[in-house]
Parts: sequence; C-alpha cells; structure tokens
Amino acid sequence: MQLTRINKYLSEAGHCSRRAADKLIDAGRVTINGKVPEMGTKISTDDEVRVDGKLITKPQEKPIYLAFNKPIGIVCTTDTKVEKDNIIDYINYPTRIFPIGRLDKPSEGLIFLTNDGDIVNKILRARNNHEKEYIVNVNRPITNDFIKKMQNGIPILDTVTRKCKVIQLNKKQFKIILTQGLNRQIRRMCEYLDYRVTKLQRVRIMNINLDVSVGKWRDLTSNELQEINRLVEDSSKVFDS
Repeated sequence: MQLTRINKYLSEAGHCSRRAADKLIDAGRVTINGKVPEMGTKISTDDEVRVDGKLITKPQEKPIYLAFNKPIGIVCTTDTKVEKDNIIDYINYPTRIFPIGRLDKPSEGLIFLTNDGDIVNKILRARNNHEKEYIVNVNRPITNDFIKKMQNGIPILDTVTRKCKVIQLNKKQFKIILTQGLNRQIRRMCEYLDYRVTKLQRVRIMNINLDVSVGKWRDLTSNELQEINRLVEDSSKVFDS
C-alpha cells in the first residue's frame, strides 16, 4: 500500500500548499483518524484526514473505459519493466489504466482498459451474459465433427470446457462464443482435436463489438456502460463453476 506524507496529501487534495499544511499540522489543526499527527507522518488511502474537523478528500480520478483493438505481438500486462511490447506502453495513455482480462500475445482484437477497479472485479466475476466472441482460422478444413465437439465441451486443463456456440464461416474459419476464459482456451480446444489456430481475433465482449482498426482505441459510451453494468449485475447473482 502506497503511503503519502500528510502535507503532500493536503496539497494534492487542493486544500493548501505543503508549507501551509506544515503550519496547520504544527498548530494541531490536522487530525488523522481523530489524532493529531507528528510532522512528516505518512498516511494511506484508508486513513481519515480532517482540518479543523472538516473531512479532506482527494478529488476522484475521472473514470476511464476504453475499447482497444490489440495488435498481434502486444502483451496484456501492466508490468512495463518486464515486457517491452506491453499494452500500457503501446497505448501510452496519459493516466494509469489497466486491461480487463487478457488476450494472448499471438491473438488480436477487442480488450477493455480502465482505471476503475470495481468494474474489473465485476466483469471478471461475472458468470452469465459475459459472452466473448471470436473469429478463428485453422490450418485445415473444418468438419461437422469438429464443430459438434467444440460446442459440447473439450477436456483441457483438468476440466471440460463449458458448452458454447460454434458456427462455421468457411472451409477453415469459424465463429465461437465463449462464456469462460481459460488460459489459451480456443487454441487448446483446437489442439485437442488436432487443429492448429492460424489466426484468432476477438470481435465482441458482452454488448461491445469491435469497431476500431488495429492498434486504435475509443471511449465506451454511457449507454454501453449502462448495459455492461446491467449485464454484470444480473450475472453476479449466479455462481456456477
């Protein structure tokens, strides 16, 4: 947990300068959790700060919700020190954001980014209505047997994948709609049936369709966010495995 000096906190909250904050602290007019602090005391986001009895809070960051079309080769990590081709450096957004979920390095398509930890937890916890739609190309012709087995569940990663919708689009391409997100799920499902994925693109998450070109992003609209919150509220009431 990040700690901040009390004078810096008061300054960042827009209450006064650091120097003026030091004077307030010295005069005993500042309290942290009801107690008068010493000069240089550090606080966390859980602490309650008051000046002359009035609660001082930092202005909340404006919530950011982005729909991004991730290119192949970009890694969905916030660890910018470890991965040079990471999603955060690629987007280079002016404030701190992080991806919701993941999309493999060799895959492309839709992924959300936000600074709202609450919506991340809700979406990742969601069980129903959290559909993710993909267009997948494979290395050899698709059969009816392949479609049937993909739909009914494939044994991977010590489990059997949930039943899902699979539609053949052409000889070597199909569309698949998942409601779970196992590690490299589609690739593993195909490998189990002796197929190799040659291209994988996510084209929809829940109610949001991919509508920006590769490497570009846009803000989600208020109507889209309302619908996401509605879907997440409904789905979070159901807990299945």
